Amino acid sequence: MADDILFDLLHMEMIVSVFQPDSNDCKKSTMSKLEQIGFYTGYRLVERLTKDWPRFKDELDTMKFICKELWLWMYKKQIDNLRTNHQGVYVLQDNSFRFLTQLSQSKQYVESTCKYLAFSCGVIRGALSNLDIKCVVTAEVSSPPACKFQVQVQRI
Repeated sequence: MADDILFDLLHMEMIVSVFQPDSNDCKKSTMSKLEQIGFYTGYRLVERLTKDWPRFKDELDTMKFICKELWLWMYKKQIDNLRTNHQGVYVLQDNSFRFLTQLSQSKQYVESTCKYLAFSCGVIRGALSNLDIKCVVTAEVSSPPACKFQVQVQRI
């Protein structure tokens, strides 16, 4: 329980330190800083989590690992829904995303949610990068605290 509170406070402090006071906009430069912190976190974390795991058979198994094990370790719950079009696009849906549960449920705050999702997008991208999957991760919120992370795999 105490670990959860510390993680939430650390995340909030990262956002406060990266964003300027009285700034609600999601500028590309500040978003990339949070995303990069998440990338390095995810990259290193997946190295520790997979040390005793056998190699993944395919991309889908890797995504299932992200949805079940990585999400459970970081957010104390699994992803609620994983969808794919089997052409390199995966949608991970979390119906009660941890960093958005404390925000108001009203639509007026939807545009400022991007700063609460940048770190997690980076974690997903970093974890997949360590598992040899290059991708672009974006997030969208239509009604807080539910959010969707879209993973677009970059094919060579």
